[in-house]
Amino acid sequence: MLTKNKLMENQKMNRIIKQKLSNEINNSNCIGIVSHLNPDGDNIGSILSLGISLEKLGKTVTILKSDYVPSDFLFLPYVNKIIKPEDNLKFDILFVLDSSDPERLGDNKKYLLDSGCVVNIDHHISNTNFGDINIVDPRSSSTSEIIFKLIEELNLPLDIDIATCIYVGISTDTGRFMYENVTSSTHSIASKILEIGIDAYDVNKKIYQKRSLERTKLFIKVVASSKLLCSNKVSIAKVMLEDLNETNAKPEDSDGIVEFLRDTETVEVSVLLKEVTNNITRVSIRTKDYVDANKICNHFGGGGHLRAAGCTIEKNIDESESLIIEVIKNYI
Repeated sequence: MLTKNKLMENQKMNRIIKQKLSNEINNSNCIGIVSHLNPDGDNIGSILSLGISLEKLGKTVTILKSDYVPSDFLFLPYVNKIIKPEDNLKFDILFVLDSSDPERLGDNKKYLLDSGCVVNIDHHISNTNFGDINIVDPRSSSTSEIIFKLIEELNLPLDIDIATCIYVGISTDTGRFMYENVTSSTHSIASKILEIGIDAYDVNKKIYQKRSLERTKLFIKVVASSKLLCSNKVSIAKVMLEDLNETNAKPEDSDGIVEFLRDTETVEVSVLLKEVTNNITRVSIRTKDYVDANKICNHFGGGGHLRAAGCTIEKNIDESESLIIEVIKNYI
């Protein structure tokens, strides 16, 4: 717990950092904002909300993706402004959002060296503070929550389009406001967003009630082949490339499976392994009460949060499964 003196010291430091950021924004015109690999709702929501706000401020803003934009979020305003990386781009400021380290940026990593000031904004406890300005708050529910606070504190433009993107980021990263990362601040921000006038019911329908038939088929197939280990405390599921082909699904269609498995009464740790190639496996881990997902993924160079984390293992999916299980046994 922070002492009163330490809390005051942190608040003073935050004011200094935010004033520095405000000065950088005021003195810059060409601004870049980059996403991370395999972007989720918080990543897309935060880069769009900040990008729209800065553009309405009169800045020239380029929003760059390092991976596909999941179809769940193609309804968001200004989503067509997210473009593929291009060569010879230089920015006065480069905003890196929701990325714990530069390796998560994929092709967007190259812009770090050609930007006047790198601003790293994130809520992952594993963040390496790689920016010239670092605004990292693991107590925030999401990066989108941090963006809302910055927009308010720096008096940046805020309208329904911006608020909609922030709402999507917060909602998806909190499991529809169910996870333990939700605080009174999170609900207060959600209330302010509703007061701005967003149609939350319509947004929620578009995110959560538009599951494609292909995704449903993949969900059924993967869950049916999942297995329980460690006295039913660990659930493991695998998404093979052949599963995607058989169901005509996309990699992003596996979203939600690991959370579904975690919600089984006896399960403390759920693991979803996704076959990328014969020698690359992406791993998503969710935990419920006492196991730290971040610590498990740290063993493989990944990270994230206490209850949700991920990593990439350069092994085939079966070898990756064995490696993950051995590590989990140390924590279960």
